This record gives sequence, C-alpha cells and structure tokens, in this order.
Amino acid sequence: MTSDDPVTCASCGSRAPAQPLTWSTYAGPEGPELLCDRCTRENVRSIETQLGPEHG
Repeated sequence: MTSDDPVTCASCGSRAPAQPLTWSTYAGPEGPELLCDRCTRENVRSIETQLGPEHG
C-alpha cells in the first residue's frame, strides 16, 4: 500500500482517495490496517492500552 492508494478505515468503513496524514496505522490480524481520524480519537484509550511497556 502506498500513500497514493485509495484507503478504507478498518473500523467504520470511511473511504479516502489516498491515506490522509491524520489517519493511524496499526498492526491488525491480516497486517497493517488504518483508522480514520474520528475512529482514532474515539478509540485512543483502547489503543494506548495495547501499547507495550516500551511506549509507556
């Protein structure tokens, strides 16, 4: 996936013609997945709890 490819949010299904800088990338079960800025904000606590001790 390059930054110029169309993208879809793994959580809500929002689409963008290219990956916006405000979207988050995370390691999903099938490889890298994207969360739109809205889903990232709504899930920030859950995301933080999944970070390893080296990030805390």
